[in-house]
Amino acid sequence: MNEPLPVSRAVGHGTAKLMPDVDRERAWLLTVDGAPQSYVDLDEPTHLEFEYARRLGHVLDVAGEPGAPLDAVHLGGGAMTLPRYLAATRPGSRQDVVEADAGLAALVAEHLPLPAGVGVAVHTVDARAWLEAAPDDSADVVVADVFGGSQVPAHLTTVGYVDEVARVLRGGGVYLANLADAAPFAFLRSQVATVAVRFAEVVLVAEPAVLRGRRFGNVVLAASDRALDVGALARAVAGDPFPARVRQGEALWRLVGDAVPVQEATAVPSPLPPSGAFAIG
Repeated sequence: MNEPLPVSRAVGHGTAKLMPDVDRERAWLLTVDGAPQSYVDLDEPTHLEFEYARRLGHVLDVAGEPGAPLDAVHLGGGAMTLPRYLAATRPGSRQDVVEADAGLAALVAEHLPLPAGVGVAVHTVDARAWLEAAPDDSADVVVADVFGGSQVPAHLTTVGYVDEVARVLRGGGVYLANLADAAPFAFLRSQVATVAVRFAEVVLVAEPAVLRGRRFGNVVLAASDRALDVGALARAVAGDPFPARVRQGEALWRLVGDAVPVQEATAVPSPLPPSGAFAIG
């Protein structure tokens, strides 16, 4: 019997654990200080267990011609769930993954290595510092899934940060961000206002209960300087096990209300989740 065993290790932002899924032979859950961070199935990289990851995957599906390779930047690596997904669904994609926690990156590389030849380069530096050094017009998509502990760091919430994202993206490129908030959505509203400074098209994807303010939860933000295929995206997220909705246009701006773009001097991290909101066990 060679059953996989859990792995626990101190990393830069706490204690990381890799736990095997008893229902899927080579699938693993990554947690940091008890909070779920990533889920990967090494034999089926297109399987996205977490609902927010499924929604990010749906946006990636409509970010270009079906199956065509993309040049992607992932700010935040975790267990490399989305880079594996993109490599499987869009073979030939070139991907840069920026993971500030070198200990976490080493743990994942040791126990959940990426397949050879997938075109993924991993950089263990701060996300914004890496972005500021990246070439102009060098990416088709930028995916931000960065949490210091359980919060999006303040320096990844500002107009200056969004300026860097827009500079790195090619025309027609897509920015995606995994955010988390609850009513009255002070953080989320400010993030939409901030992203709208540089991108004409902004949409949110979330479960209705989150959008209605009934609970704290993840919200996927997608933005571009071109129209996104919102119809295809809405159909995809509506068909998930936990259906989501797309909010755009007037409904989105009613949510934003009088929120203003975030400047460096006023930036704050995303709100802490309520106790137990994302913990397991």
